Amino acid sequence: MEKIRLGISACLLGQNVRYDGGHQLDRFLRDTLGQFVDYVPVCPEVEMGLPIPRDTLRLVQTHEGPRLVFSRSGEDVTERMTAWGRKRLSALEKEDLCGFIFKGRSPSSGMERVKLYDRFGVPAKIGIGLFARMFMEHFPLLPVEEDGRLHDPRLRENFIEAIFTFRRWRDLLADGASAATLVAFHARHKLLFMSHSVELARQMGRLTARAGELPSDRLLKDYQQLLMQTVRTLATPAKHSNVLQHALGYFKRQLSGDEKHEMLHLIEQYRQGKVPLAVPLTLLNHYVRKYQPPWLDEQIYLHPHPIELHLRSGL
Repeated sequence: MEKIRLGISACLLGQNVRYDGGHQLDRFLRDTLGQFVDYVPVCPEVEMGLPIPRDTLRLVQTHEGPRLVFSRSGEDVTERMTAWGRKRLSALEKEDLCGFIFKGRSPSSGMERVKLYDRFGVPAKIGIGLFARMFMEHFPLLPVEEDGRLHDPRLRENFIEAIFTFRRWRDLLADGASAATLVAFHARHKLLFMSHSVELARQMGRLTARAGELPSDRLLKDYQQLLMQTVRTLATPAKHSNVLQHALGYFKRQLSGDEKHEMLHLIEQYRQGKVPLAVPLTLLNHYVRKYQPPWLDEQIYLHPHPIELHLRSGL
């Protein structure tokens, strides 16, 4: 697989574009995830023409909606940012992005909990950065996250799993998706989808079963919407445990009672938070390599992203 293309707030790559002339380098994003990603850096404030350094900006609630203004002077740059944003989003359409990583708390790029000031100057963490809002409305299906939330191991894995899945989906479309290739794609991802939402996985399964009946455009559009809704639904220990138990059912004849008991014990320890997901998965992968059960050995769930990211090694 070629490198995934991701949009990212430029300061997270170490570019000195912050209001104070500094940066917010995230070494995991640049050095670890960066081994598998081609980044498209974006700094809304600098790209729209603001200097470095510069006065801070803030979001202010008005009867017209949130406005982007300078903190000291009160100068309103909302229209200026919006006009630039439309052009930038048009250019980003050509970048084949599979997601975007925003700088948290930024009045231009924060995707949630940005300070929004009322008319008395009192802030509430209920805002969305102006450019981030425009991006998410323009690309509603793309996975998005922000740097602070990616420090949470589960949110980090969920996002990275989503961008790798979306890239595989894009590759399927680029190769010319058919009813047969869609069925195969869904079959390989079934356990992965179940780890996010059993109900959504069932909906996708029912849609795939009609692959030969529905018009191709409608089928792919409906499947893609369900796909992205599914992978953006947070996987949990309970959901993973359910998937692991489901997978264990494929070894009814091969495993001894003690081996099954050991696997169930590890699954329960994981569910209780005593060991990371990698522990029961390592044993499951051992059985898959040893016995090579049909269908199970092709499941993306077993290896959804590069092992170098160490995403399943933490609790």
